[in-house]
Amino acid sequence: MPVQKCALSVQGVNTRLAGRTALVTGSTSNIGRAVAIALAAEGAHVVVSGRDVDRGTAVVDAIGERGGRADFVAADLDGSVAAARALAAEAGERLGGRIDVLVNNAGIYPATTTLTTDEQAFDRIMGVNVKASFFLTQAVVPQMLATGHGVIINLGSWISRLAVPSGSLYSATKGAMETLTRAWAAEFGPGGVRVNAISPGVIRSSDLAPGVATPGERLMDGTPAGGPGRPEAVGAAAVYLASDDAAFVHGTVLDVDGGRVAVAVSAA
Repeated sequence: MPVQKCALSVQGVNTRLAGRTALVTGSTSNIGRAVAIALAAEGAHVVVSGRDVDRGTAVVDAIGERGGRADFVAADLDGSVAAARALAAEAGERLGGRIDVLVNNAGIYPATTTLTTDEQAFDRIMGVNVKASFFLTQAVVPQMLATGHGVIINLGSWISRLAVPSGSLYSATKGAMETLTRAWAAEFGPGGVRVNAISPGVIRSSDLAPGVATPGERLMDGTPAGGPGRPEAVGAAAVYLASDDAAFVHGTVLDVDGGRVAVAVSAA
């Protein structure tokens, strides 16, 4: 099964985001890590955020080795208002008093079904995947509106529109994030804040050994891409949405999914 490669280079620092600041939640691994590295490679000062200090420090070091600038802020975005406000405050302080780009990436995908999800699991998944992003955005956007510019990028998912027989609650949370993207674009766009989302297809983690397809990756069989994508593809999309190249893009969900949603899957 082919793995799609991305042409984006992260060696050295370019200038599409020079002088800007960014907070990327859940950026200690996989997609969030790739987004943080990509934004920093284009000149943004990035706050890497997550629960794991060692992995967060490793991302900061990787950015520094490429000539970029980053700081790590530990955060457990459990959905509480206090956690969201604390992260917004500390990230803003590290970034010199302003956050130009907010990437709401943090999320969890427990292997549960509707019949196996109890109330505690429901509240946890909704809290991390929706409530945390909602209140973090609430904490960050007033400063963006005050300056008249800013970018918010939410992470959706292809399975919010093309259902699979497991992960119903996760699908619902990602559908909520895509709906919030359009609602926030209407609410904040007139104040100079652009809000868009990225909807990834199946992305192969950089931590996985090559050559062995996971069950999820088999869902990409028969797509135009022919296999899973790489985290760097999502990073490239985030750079585009964060940059002035996307100045006329509002309320859009950008599918980075190898054609999984748009094209009928052909039988092998």
